[in-house]
Amino acid sequence: MNLNPYREALALPGFRALLLVTTLARLPTSMAGITLTLYVVTDLDRGYAAAGAVAAAVTIGAALGAPLMGRLADRRGLRPVLVLTSIAEAIFWAGAPSLPYGVLIGAAFVGGLLMLPIYSVSRQSIAALAPPAKRRQAYALDSMSVELSFIIGPSVAVLLVTAISGRTTLYLIGAGIVVAGTALYLLNPPIRNAAELRDAGAPVPVRQWLTPRLVGILLISAAATLVIGGTDVALVATTREAGQVQWSGVVIGVWAASSLVGGFGYGAARQAISPLTLMAGLGLATVPVGLAGGSWWLLALALIPAGLLCAPTLASTADALSRLAPAPVRGLVMGLHGSAVTVGTALGAPLAGAVIDRWSPGWGFVVIGLAGLLAAALVLPATLRHNRTPVPPSAPAPLTPAP
Repeated sequence: MNLNPYREALALPGFRALLLVTTLARLPTSMAGITLTLYVVTDLDRGYAAAGAVAAAVTIGAALGAPLMGRLADRRGLRPVLVLTSIAEAIFWAGAPSLPYGVLIGAAFVGGLLMLPIYSVSRQSIAALAPPAKRRQAYALDSMSVELSFIIGPSVAVLLVTAISGRTTLYLIGAGIVVAGTALYLLNPPIRNAAELRDAGAPVPVRQWLTPRLVGILLISAAATLVIGGTDVALVATTREAGQVQWSGVVIGVWAASSLVGGFGYGAARQAISPLTLMAGLGLATVPVGLAGGSWWLLALALIPAGLLCAPTLASTADALSRLAPAPVRGLVMGLHGSAVTVGTALGAPLAGAVIDRWSPGWGFVVIGLAGLLAAALVLPATLRHNRTPVPPSAPAPLTPAP
């Protein structure tokens, strides 16, 4: 396998530092969801439905806040956004352990609304740091770092909650997020390159950038995380029905590891694969997974084909959006991408859960896989129109080199 594209991406000025800081910064955020759930269930002595309400408040706030923070970054720059969100995160996580349950729900919404935009910042900065020819590898590395954080983070969170307490873990997560915001503030990664800053002019009309093609990529982003979130629930339900729930962590590990391998292969491939093709493959590979529900190791093997497509699908959507979004609204578009990913994750778990409760865990895989295929089918017309659009002839080359 040719590793030169990755070496060239890592050699880009500023990219290695961005990747390191954002990878570490994602760890406390990946711990947040499960810690809040366990805190509500154990420390507040409430049920999982009550914990789900807090998670839903965070999700709704994050879905609304991501494009707002992105737009603010477009207009005011990155550092004001980092200051605002870091202060908001510090207040939320410091105060959450002392709040009664009803107030905690409202605070969770505000906390989600002003969440530190690590994911949007990394994707926006990659578009500024990497030329188009190197973005696929850069976004593949970014997607793999997300996988690593979600392999490590939730496990560390569970360990801390059980070894110390949910209350103390909330404080530690808040401190970690504030450190992450401070590190990003000091790094101050660019969100536009020199040419984009030089050519900045009048605001870009919405109709110029909010095209059917861009909306289709956002739909694919949401569908991908819907499939991933639903798979997570169906996987646990399948092992539980087989009396092998203790092996669910191993199955999740195999699934996540295959996603890492797929992300690496996607970036190293000679030619890019479209988000539509990857989404269709992810949905198609997920449908038959439920047939392997008899044993945990069969389920792990059955999840490998779908796992290989998880990270590539998300990386390809970020890459496509970075090419479609004009620089003056790139923060807004990447915020919308974050919202799409959040909404998809929020919808996938309850959809799979409802199907599992009505029929069986195997049908959970079928329905979420078909949902992914449906999203790909909905996006297909816009993709075909985009591919048929004639490319205008390029301008003649200047007779003398440009300065």
